[in-house]
Amino acid sequence: MKTRTIGTRTVSEIGLGGMPMSIEGRPDEARSIATIHAALDAGVTLIDTADAYHRDANEVGHNETLIAKALATYGGDTSHVLVATKGGHLRPGDGSWTLDGHPDYLKRAARESLRRLGGDAIGLYQFHRPDPEVPYADSVGALVELLDEGIIEMAGISNANPEQIRLAQEVLGGRLVSVQNQFSPAFRSSLPELELCTELGLAFLPWSPLGGIGRAGEVGTRFDAFQRIADAHAVSPQQVTLAWELALSPRVIPIPGASRPESIQDSVLAGELTLSAQEIAELSGTSA
Repeated sequence: MKTRTIGTRTVSEIGLGGMPMSIEGRPDEARSIATIHAALDAGVTLIDTADAYHRDANEVGHNETLIAKALATYGGDTSHVLVATKGGHLRPGDGSWTLDGHPDYLKRAARESLRRLGGDAIGLYQFHRPDPEVPYADSVGALVELLDEGIIEMAGISNANPEQIRLAQEVLGGRLVSVQNQFSPAFRSSLPELELCTELGLAFLPWSPLGGIGRAGEVGTRFDAFQRIADAHAVSPQQVTLAWELALSPRVIPIPGASRPESIQDSVLAGELTLSAQEIAELSGTSA
């Protein structure tokens, strides 16, 4: 598989989003682990998670624990795999989401994530979502301390606007390496952030790059151009979607979620799909 970079690490062009394996409607553990193993077999070396990827209140970090178990049972070398996790977005267990961007909380959450994931340090730790009750610089300041203490190797942010990206880069003293925002054919409002990441040399990690849980299968029906171009290449519209996102910038690394081996196996093939300039322009001009 082709590669791209996040900070000092080289990773696969396509990552794996772990969220669908741990929230409502999740598969059993055996299928989830088989999905992660299939991703590794296919050459995926970036796995995205968060401590909030769980269903019930008493299972915080479910997805982190699942990923750690899958890596431990893989049977092959996983030392080159980058696990990216996040903190600051919480699920009380009733289906809702809450925020806590206080520095003390983020530092505790990172240490708990490290405990679940194992190892000496978290490869990439990302502030999950801005907390309006806490100055953004204060939240990002927790990442500075975590970097300096060696709890995390690299720092990123998620769900950030251009102003916050620039502020985070300033607070981190130039050590910001990634931004993870929602981006897909149905959600293109993060294009300015994608372009800024390209300008600053930061990795841009689109979450829900196929439209989100339960919507990934609708790409071809919602957007005719994606289906038409997929038919021309004899591939799935999901592959076309990811190939289009990769073509937008060399800093883009999509992280499609998956809960079946077949899903991630199909997604990985997007890295081998070359779209023409005309096709890219057509897809970029498509709207819902």
